[in-house]
Amino acid sequence: MADTHKLFRGVLTALVTPMHEDGRVDDEALVKLVEAQLAAGVHGLVPCGTTGEATTLSHAEHIHVVEVVTRAVAGRVPVLAGAGSNSTREAIELTRACKELGVDGTLQVVPYYNKPPQAGLIRHFEAIADAVDLPIVLYNVPSRTVRDLLPETVGVLARHPNIVGIKEATGDMHRAVEVREAAGEEFCLLSGDDFTMLPFFAVGGDGIISVVSNPAPKLVVDLFAATCEGDLPRAQLLNRQQLQLTRLLFTEPNPIPAKATTMRLGLGGPTVRSPLVPLDPDAPLQAQLDACMRELGLIA
Repeated sequence: MADTHKLFRGVLTALVTPMHEDGRVDDEALVKLVEAQLAAGVHGLVPCGTTGEATTLSHAEHIHVVEVVTRAVAGRVPVLAGAGSNSTREAIELTRACKELGVDGTLQVVPYYNKPPQAGLIRHFEAIADAVDLPIVLYNVPSRTVRDLLPETVGVLARHPNIVGIKEATGDMHRAVEVREAAGEEFCLLSGDDFTMLPFFAVGGDGIISVVSNPAPKLVVDLFAATCEGDLPRAQLLNRQQLQLTRLLFTEPNPIPAKATTMRLGLGGPTVRSPLVPLDPDAPLQAQLDACMRELGLIA
């Protein structure tokens, strides 16, 4: 495994944003979710990413969620706040606001919809890194952004002292190796794909920004620990267990099923922002999620 001194390493949960039925952010449930994650031993928290529905939070709500999480964490683990945008100016504004709240770094997604070339991606990320003196983790998720942040581009960006890592969500293990080769050993290489977390760790990944760790944080923490300890049989067993739940969590668009699981744990309701819709409690998927959570010992 990679350098243990890296700031962003291990299991970082991509937090859901609990909401009341009327759509307001549920601060109490969010704090309870944070405490449950910390009690399970996660190594970091990521508010306001894809799973946190950042695209449908207002600017004020976005900052509020980051503030609630940062205050609740109180320095116990790193907070890597989503602050990305397809507008460079907006990303800089969000990053500045997050820095004022005391986060440890920001997650910067590849700009979506406007389809910048690789030179535009370099310009975008370097502009944010130049404007705000705070660690940045790049976020490459071509299935959502259309554009792919290529390994050679990551290698260029890795030369900037404030660009310290990447969340690589292609699910491609050869890509993970290519990024490591291009960016170097000191670069934080994090998976953004729960399906491939074990092979990602095996090829030299430093950790994962995980969705499944919302309902099952200890399972993912134990899997990462088993990998670090070289206990392959245990890691394989835990990986098969997490995959049971991961498959269900991505049957519908994220975070619809994830919120259905945290609801069962008393960590917020199923409400999601339009145009997403909450999972029908009578849907077969809810029963499947409940059965899987019981089998994994997450609920009685």
